[in-house]
Amino acid sequence: MSTLIRDAVSLLASTPVRWAALAGIAPELLARGPAPGEWSARQCLAHVVDTERSVFRARVLAILTGQNFAAFDPDADGADTSGVSARDLAGDFVRLRAESLDTLAGITEADLVKTAVHAELGRVTMAELLNQLAAHDTMHLVQAERALMQAFIPGSGPWRFYFGDHDVDAKP
Repeated sequence: MSTLIRDAVSLLASTPVRWAALAGIAPELLARGPAPGEWSARQCLAHVVDTERSVFRARVLAILTGQNFAAFDPDADGADTSGVSARDLAGDFVRLRAESLDTLAGITEADLVKTAVHAELGRVTMAELLNQLAAHDTMHLVQAERALMQAFIPGSGPWRFYFGDHDVDAKP
């Protein structure tokens, strides 16, 4: 028996709390991008809200019913959240993720082999989608935390060396 459903749902259930905690950080830190062209922690949060609102649950339901689904372009398909606080975005994420987790609660081992066609990627399985959802959540948390680190790395003095893998200003 696969542990994918248990493990993916466990991880997906943990991220709303993590985003809610990050949303309490000073807005100027949340808005700081790690490097030009890279997303800030706030942009990552807005993106996960967008994907939770219109992509993830919809894709789970599409695969369960064998319906094909469109690709998602975060730049073109994302909502304008410029006037929304990080706390409100995190609250939206908590609510939307609860709905997604309710849907995932009905997923069975037999559902893992069900497929649908993604407009850009072709045929995908429920198992692949669950792996992608868990990895996507984790990737954007890591990305947000990396962005937040940048405010503190330069001032860490002799310890800066230890942040070399994350220091966007480090010279090779």
